[in-house]
Amino acid sequence: MEQRVMRKQRAVQSVEVGGRLLIALAQQAAAMTLKDLAAAAGLPASRAHPYLVSFGRLGLIEQDAVSGRYALGPAALQLGLACLHQLDPLKAAGPVAEALSQQIDQTVAIALWGNMGPAIVRVIEGSQPLHVNMRAGSVMALLGTATGRAFAAVLPARVVKEMLAGLQGDARRADRTPVKDVARELEAITAEYRRHGVTRAVGRPIPGVNAFSAPAFDHEGRPALVLTALGHEDNFPAGWESPLAKAVREAAAAVSHRLGHRG
Repeated sequence: MEQRVMRKQRAVQSVEVGGRLLIALAQQAAAMTLKDLAAAAGLPASRAHPYLVSFGRLGLIEQDAVSGRYALGPAALQLGLACLHQLDPLKAAGPVAEALSQQIDQTVAIALWGNMGPAIVRVIEGSQPLHVNMRAGSVMALLGTATGRAFAAVLPARVVKEMLAGLQGDARRADRTPVKDVARELEAITAEYRRHGVTRAVGRPIPGVNAFSAPAFDHEGRPALVLTALGHEDNFPAGWESPLAKAVREAAAAVSHRLGHRG
């Protein structure tokens, strides 16, 4: 809906053309020559140069006096820092999670890492009926759910082990999943995620309900949240090559992109 509205609005073509140069610079780790930068933006060098002059006056780019190469300038840095300061991971993930739920017609949940482990903060229900006790505030088992396993796969092992030690020693907490060898289980979870880009739960902790989860990362590469899609086994295939696994993986990558992650 938002994209359709934006297409109807009046736009300034020259701003969009110049913006391609800034985007091209942002996608490179090193300064670029005029020729390479123009090519990356799909412009002839003669057309790109006036834009670079204007951007230089604004401080959005700067040109090395010796090599002549272009890089982003201090004003671009200020814009980036301001954007990061204003960024809300949950707000960034919301539209992606909603689109995912509509795409696969399944329930989708967003989870954050809290002081008791993975906590659900939002649930978007699909049209498929799913009778599970999941709502905002629910704490998920760290090793016994796809959501928890996604966090366990990417958080530092020390953090996960400390959380597990507290959970298993406190009867008031939700996650007391019995695990004989925590280190080996964490290695298996990490290998699973690295191989497939998602974690999964097949008929657990709720019989007949399957789930895929994937973490999204912020601009520093830290896990910001986890997206989970879940549904009844009759219409939620749990194979690693399932289209549902791919959809969850791509949605998490889209959230990471919105959060500035460049991994």
